[in-house]
Amino acid sequence: MFTFTEMWLARVVALITTLTQAPWLDGITELDTEVLEVGSGTASEQNIIHIPLENFEADVLINNTTYPIAAQAFTDGEATIQLDKFQTKVTTLSDDQINGASYAKIDSATRAHTRGILSSKFKKAIHALAPAVESANTPVIVTTGTGLNGRKRLVYADLVALKRELDKQQMPAEGRRLVLTGEHVNDLLEDRDRFANLLSDMNSGTVAPKIAGFEIYSYDANPLFFKDSGNSNKWTKRPFGTAPQAGDKEASVCFLADNVAKKTGITKQYFKLAAEDPDNQTNRLNYRHYFIALPVRQKYMGAIVSTDI
Repeated sequence: MFTFTEMWLARVVALITTLTQAPWLDGITELDTEVLEVGSGTASEQNIIHIPLENFEADVLINNTTYPIAAQAFTDGEATIQLDKFQTKVTTLSDDQINGASYAKIDSATRAHTRGILSSKFKKAIHALAPAVESANTPVIVTTGTGLNGRKRLVYADLVALKRELDKQQMPAEGRRLVLTGEHVNDLLEDRDRFANLLSDMNSGTVAPKIAGFEIYSYDANPLFFKDSGNSNKWTKRPFGTAPQAGDKEASVCFLADNVAKKTGITKQYFKLAAEDPDNQTNRLNYRHYFIALPVRQKYMGAIVSTDI
């Protein structure tokens, strides 16, 4: 039988696992590997996974007439990946607030924790799935539309430009996901003269589920990019968690679903009863959760940024 604290933890784990604010991660398969906990209970505690690295691509012979066929050695290795750790700050609860084990009671007390963890993990995920820097394998397209508030709007031609760059890489057509910024979603919604309801649903304020071969999603916390003068003025992703700077642009992010891996690690609950805290006489609660989403390879990715007028 569950104890009081086990019931609360089980409910929070279920919510963190099933609630979603990031449909662009739906359908991404969890890595089939064991999560190893290292340094449990210490400040340096980690969740790590071991995954195989398969850098092997078979050479294909066309109309071969030479036998025996030359052998090609298969090589692989293994990588150790540390999952991101998300910790909530301690909240204090009265005895009345923790008196009960119904889902309504648990959700009321833990809602701030689950929302905080979900928000943080998805912001980190979309940041990881964006290209690190503009390159031949990871193109960054700039908008070319008419001016609005000092920037150029996103137009359909920009989506085609991104598609063209990804086609050059022979990126598979199925599973191309484009996560638009709120700004770029609004640009498409405003383009009624050209596309009307072909691209958007004016009543719901959403764009079509598929445009120019991209599965379309939106998110309100996409990563920032900046022009790096120290790297040939290439568009470069601002490190996660750093403060935005003048000239930074929030980017719409494109990735291939089959080139994304994710893994959910351990969720821990920390709870201290008021009876054990005579000074404050309040119950104390917080959570620790491990998760990671990352690209398998630095290719089959792209971004769109708004340029200044």
